Amino acid sequence: MPADDSPAPPKRNKRKIARQATSEVAWAFEPAVITDGDPLLDFAPYRHKQPRRNAITPDLQRAFVAHLALTGIVSSAARHIGRSLEALYKLRAKPGAEGFAAAWDEALGWGVLRLEDCAMERALAEGLSNPRANSMLAFVIRHRHARYVDARYVKPGHWLYEQIRAEVLEELGIAEDEEEESHDLP
Repeated sequence: MPADDSPAPPKRNKRKIARQATSEVAWAFEPAVITDGDPLLDFAPYRHKQPRRNAITPDLQRAFVAHLALTGIVSSAARHIGRSLEALYKLRAKPGAEGFAAAWDEALGWGVLRLEDCAMERALAEGLSNPRANSMLAFVIRHRHARYVDARYVKPGHWLYEQIRAEVLEELGIAEDEEEESHDLP
């Protein structure tokens, strides 16, 4: 009899063709571990009117979001709960699944931050002896945060300037038309 601290058995593809392993019946899974009180998992899940045997239940939605926050990889989280990417994306697009979609986006953000931390740690630890570690870090920084902006370039007409301007005007309760008219006065 295995001890409680023994590692879980590895996932085993039960399909003849490996690429078919996208659904509940294709993989043998360990149960998902969900922490109570996690604010990331405190969302309104989509509830099926008449759930089928293979429905993506609220528990599976939370397990997916939790795994996505750990890995930052949607396909890995889908495999973790035993559902296909197609089914998850369809569920995400359904009316009433806005809470699930918002939690998905937030979890993906946390997962990406974790991946960036891992890349940074690896680059710092292996940077001198492994030139690929530095190129990997450069790739992550360049592509994962393409919207990071040097403040010197933020001027009228820049997307970030216009976004901040709109938010400030909205907070002040000034319509953009009124603001433009006040500049036109002599």
